[in-house]
Amino acid sequence: MLLSARPPMPQFLSGRRASRLLVAPTDLRIADPLEGEDLLAGRFALAGAVLETGGRPAFSFDMPSLAFERQLAAFSWLRHLRVRHSEDAHIFARATVLSFLRRHRAVRGTVWQTDITVWRLSAWLSHSTVVLKGADTAFYRRFVDQIARHERVLRRRYGTLPRDEIRLQTAIVLAMATISLDLSDHRKREAARRLDEELERQILPDGGHISRSADTLVSLLLRMLPLRQTYINLDQTLPKRLVPSIDRAYAALNFFRHNDGDLALFNGAGMVPGTALSALLRYDETGGSVFRALPHSGFDRLQAGKTTLIADTGRPLSAHLSKTAHAGAAAFEMSAGKNRFIVNVGLPLQANETTIRLARTTAAHSAVTIDDHSAMRFSRSDFLGPVACGGMIRIESERNTDENGHDRLFMRHDGYLSRFGLMLQRTLTLSPDGAEITGTDGFRRKMDGMPTHNDRTVAIARFHLHPAIWTMQEDDDTIFLTAPDNESWLFCAPGFAPVIEDDLFLPQARAKPPHARS
Repeated sequence: MLLSARPPMPQFLSGRRASRLLVAPTDLRIADPLEGEDLLAGRFALAGAVLETGGRPAFSFDMPSLAFERQLAAFSWLRHLRVRHSEDAHIFARATVLSFLRRHRAVRGTVWQTDITVWRLSAWLSHSTVVLKGADTAFYRRFVDQIARHERVLRRRYGTLPRDEIRLQTAIVLAMATISLDLSDHRKREAARRLDEELERQILPDGGHISRSADTLVSLLLRMLPLRQTYINLDQTLPKRLVPSIDRAYAALNFFRHNDGDLALFNGAGMVPGTALSALLRYDETGGSVFRALPHSGFDRLQAGKTTLIADTGRPLSAHLSKTAHAGAAAFEMSAGKNRFIVNVGLPLQANETTIRLARTTAAHSAVTIDDHSAMRFSRSDFLGPVACGGMIRIESERNTDENGHDRLFMRHDGYLSRFGLMLQRTLTLSPDGAEITGTDGFRRKMDGMPTHNDRTVAIARFHLHPAIWTMQEDDDTIFLTAPDNESWLFCAPGFAPVIEDDLFLPQARAKPPHARS
C-alpha cells in the first residue's frame, strides 16, 4: 500500500483561495541522502552542471545552462530533502520556493513551459510536508495559493496541448491537484473526466503508450500509482479508466523488460534507474505476465528457454509523435540468461540535440542501413520541428511457427523504397530451446522484383553489443561473444566477413563497447 502524509493545515477564512492542502501524495522515486547533504550545503548538481550558491537564494543566479534551469525549476530535487528530517531541510526548501516566486512572478519564460510547470506542481504537492513543516500561516497561505495558481495555468492551457505524454501528464497532475486541494466537486468531476478521456486516447489496448517508448510508461506509472492511492486514501471516486490503464501499462512494461530487468532501448529509452523500476514493480498486480506481441504499439517478442528477442515492427502513430520517434524499424535486441547481448544505442539521461539526432538514426539500432541512410528522415526545420519527413511509410510483420516448433518473425518495410527503390525484409527465427537464432536480411524491388547486379548500393547490418560483452574474432565468418557470467554465443555470417568495430552505448556514455556488422 502507498502511504500519504498530511501536511500541517492552518485554518483561516476561505474566500476564493483554496483554503487548505488535504494530502501530500507519495513520490515513488528514491531519495538520495547524499544529494540532500549537497543541497543543504548549497550545491546544486543538475543536468551535468554544478551551481554553488554559498548561502544565497538559488534563483538569484544566472543559470549554468538551459537544461540546468529546467531541472532546478522543476523542483524534483525536493525528494532528496525528505530523508534529512531536519529543520535545516525545511528552511532550505522554503527559502528556495520563495526565491523562485520572487524571480518568476510572471507566467512566462522557460520555467513556465508546460512540462516544467507540471513537474513543479507535482513536486510541490508530493513534498509539501518538506516545504511546510515549521512554516507560519502567511507562508502556508502563499504556498497553497501558488499551487492553486499552477492548477489554473495548466487547466487553461490544457485544451491547446498536442496529444502526447505532456498532455497526459498534465491531466494526471490536474486530477491530483483537485483532490489534494479542497476544490469543488464539479472541478473534481471535470478533472476525472479529462483524465479518462486522455487515458483512453493515449494508453493503447495492448498497454503501450502512443509514443511507443518504454521510458514513457515508467514516467506515467510513477504518476498514476500515487494518484490512484490518493483517491483511495481520500475516499474519492476513482476515474473509470485509471486502474485498467495502470494494469495494461504494467503488462506492456513487462513486455519490454529483458531477463536482467532492464528495458529494451527503443524510441528514446535509456537506462532507467533500477531503483525506479524496483519501486514500480512492487505494485505490479498483473502477476508479471508477458505478451508475445504488442500489436497496437508495434512490437514482437520471441522467447524460448533463456533467450529473448524484442523487435520493432511498428511506426510512429502520428506526425506529431514522430518528433520523438527513432528510425528503428525491424531492429531488435537479444538477451540470454541474465545478460543483454544485442542492443540499440539508446539515449543518455541528459542528451543534447546532436546526440538525440545521432540516436534516432537507423545506424544507431541493430538494423540494416543502405549507404548509411536512415529508414526514416527527420526534418531540421525550426517551424516543423524534428518530425519524420520521408522514408518509411509502411511496415508489415507476420508471425508463425514451423513444423519443428521454431518461432519465426518476418518483417518488411519501405523505408528505402523512395530513395533506392528497395524494400527491406528481415526474418528472425528462434529455436524451441532458445539455443539457436537464425536471421536473414534481404531486399526486393517494388512488386517483389529482385535487385539487379548493377546496383551499387551498400547494405550494412549492424548488431550493437552491450558493453559487458567480450568479443573475439574466431575466423573470417565467426565472432565469439561471451558475458561476464560465461554465457557464450557464436555470431556467424558465412561469406559476409563480419567485423568488430568501436561503438557507442549512450546510456553509459563512458563505455566504448564494440559492435559487429556484416
